[in-house]
Amino acid sequence: MSTAVDKPRKFQRLQREFAAHLRAPDICAPPAEIEDRRMGIYRDLIYKNIESFIAGGFPVLRSLYSNERWHTMVRDFVHRHTSHSPYFLQISEEFLHYLQNERGTQAGDPPFLLELAHYEWVELALDVSEAEFPAGLLADGDVMASVPVVSPLVWSLSYRYPVHRIGPAYQPQEPPKTPTFLLVYRDREDEVGFMEINAVTARLLQLAEAEALSGRQLLQKLAGEMPQTDSDALQKFGRELLQKLLRVGVIAGLSLARNSCIFDE
Repeated sequence: MSTAVDKPRKFQRLQREFAAHLRAPDICAPPAEIEDRRMGIYRDLIYKNIESFIAGGFPVLRSLYSNERWHTMVRDFVHRHTSHSPYFLQISEEFLHYLQNERGTQAGDPPFLLELAHYEWVELALDVSEAEFPAGLLADGDVMASVPVVSPLVWSLSYRYPVHRIGPAYQPQEPPKTPTFLLVYRDREDEVGFMEINAVTARLLQLAEAEALSGRQLLQKLAGEMPQTDSDALQKFGRELLQKLLRVGVIAGLSLARNSCIFDE
């Protein structure tokens, strides 16, 4: 005869068996107390929901794998990975952590797997980010005399492979000699955009994020790092670039430079 103490223990055992079976139905037997028809409903519901979110978050990656290899990978994720968030919107991030830290390299994996997965995850991460454009900035003005403020909804990324071009028809097996620099950003209309840039643009944005300098000061500092470059040409290129980045929302706006009453020649 069971006691009051036995009932919680029995229920906890049932919970553990139930969860273990849902995570790995081919390995862990279902609880004997639950009809398999009912368990089948939960098996399908859990797996199909998780797989659907992952496939939707990584569409290019999904297109590179056969059905068999894809479902083997997703089932391994469900079985092995301990998620730290209960929210469906963060399943993609959990899957990325699994690829980066738990799965290891498997035979047949493309060499750009981790970079492509990260690139695809960034779009969703920016789409759901709670960051906002800073208030009190000028939407237009002289980008050279003002301080360009980089949007908090911008990620400047560098990859060994040209991940933005990868698909079923283009799968490089060796990285190019030159890395790929990309900007991924969310604009003022909350649309996520992508822009291929070069190392100079990436460095300019890095400087702008590090110090509250006017556009002219940023370009002067950049010129100091590139003594082989024509300073006047860099100033002209930089002005046009900053204006473009302001238009698309990579630069969230302009603020007044310190000592703004003193104008540079």
